[in-house]
Amino acid sequence: MRTYRLRTTALATATAGLALALTACGGSDSAGGPTANSAAAKGADKQVSTGTVAASGEGASAASSASSAGKGTGTGTGTTAATPAKAGTGGKATGDTTGDSYAYTHPCSARNLTVKVSSPAGTPATVRIITVTNNGSTSCGLDYFPTVGFSAKGAALGLQAAAPGGLGGAPAYPVRPGATAYAAVNLNPSGGNGPVADEVSILADKEHMPNADGVSLKLAKPGSIANPKVGLYRTNTRDALSAF
Repeated sequence: MRTYRLRTTALATATAGLALALTACGGSDSAGGPTANSAAAKGADKQVSTGTVAASGEGASAASSASSAGKGTGTGTGTTAATPAKAGTGGKATGDTTGDSYAYTHPCSARNLTVKVSSPAGTPATVRIITVTNNGSTSCGLDYFPTVGFSAKGAALGLQAAAPGGLGGAPAYPVRPGATAYAAVNLNPSGGNGPVADEVSILADKEHMPNADGVSLKLAKPGSIANPKVGLYRTNTRDALSAF
């Protein structure tokens, strides 16, 4: 088993956080396509826009303007279009581009992802579910968890969700074509006092993507931010919530 160093890079700084660097915006519990800077449509606790990377949940935003097609299928409901196989169980070394082995050596491209953030029914009030869907035709690998920052009224709060410790194992989290990766973020796990955020900034893979590939999504339900935490990518909402 290989052990990897924990990556807890800040979203630039309080004055240059992801929320300011990211250009795609979404609305309430939204979802987005490729991380392009396209406008997000508002919806009850949901917002969707197209682009390279999409965000789903409270707000969604498209990733890159180069990719207008291919929207994600992740809905934050605990199911995926194609459930990613467990690390090390799939992917042949001989031309198989849809298995895990291929994903380990091919990082996901923002233009092929749809990122979303939402508050599924039954989810704790302080928790949001982030989904990242692979719209490409080949498998790809993500960092173990998304990078998440917060802002209020367009200004970065200088806060970033703390990542899990003691990471190790496979070289990346594999996401097969059409599959969705789920990660939970707890805005205020201790119930402490903190600034109220109305927007969340998400970068699906800090290890391989620039901040420009991130998305900034409006939260349908603004929440107080204090010692926020983010969990690892998992194959469904239930497993993602087990992080807390």
